[in-house]
Amino acid sequence: MDKSVPHQVVLHKDSTSNPAPLGLLGFGMTTVMLNLHNVGFLGLDSAIMGMGIFVGGLAQVAAGIMEWKKGNTFGKVAFTSYGFFWLSLVAIWLLPKMDLEVATPTDTSMGFYLLLWGLFTLFMFLGTLKANRVLQFVFASLALLFFMLSFADFTGTTKVFAGVVGILCGLSAMYLSMAEVLNEIYQKEAMPVFPIKK
Repeated sequence: MDKSVPHQVVLHKDSTSNPAPLGLLGFGMTTVMLNLHNVGFLGLDSAIMGMGIFVGGLAQVAAGIMEWKKGNTFGKVAFTSYGFFWLSLVAIWLLPKMDLEVATPTDTSMGFYLLLWGLFTLFMFLGTLKANRVLQFVFASLALLFFMLSFADFTGTTKVFAGVVGILCGLSAMYLSMAEVLNEIYQKEAMPVFPIKK
């Protein structure tokens, strides 16, 4: 007599929403704000730092955790990494002001900090080559931004040109965020993202 218990296969449908628009918007808006400072329109004040902590930082980390839940390794690594980038950048600005005997970063240390983020972003750009053209532009312009900011810190030159690149990078991320939201709502490409044809 067969006493084995039959196995039942249960298929679980992922009903969670797409977290990428949240992460892209957090990244894009904060990047625009900081680069308005780099081109000279804004001072480095609490508006930028507040955006860095909560919108660029915590919102992106939350999006990265949601991407992990959905099984998206690229989204998890991108959003959590850049979320913690923003939190670390604000910490770099604030720690020397907190009476903790922490030295203000030198131009050289900031140059290496930004260079490492540029190398990481260049690596992440390779992961966009099978995605859409807008996402490719976001990561390519971000890598260029990091390298330009690093060069400016190493050489003491202006960050105005890097700021222009940064504004374009941030706006492109905001565009992609809105495109993903509206394209899902309307079930068509209401805002083109130029997907790679297979």
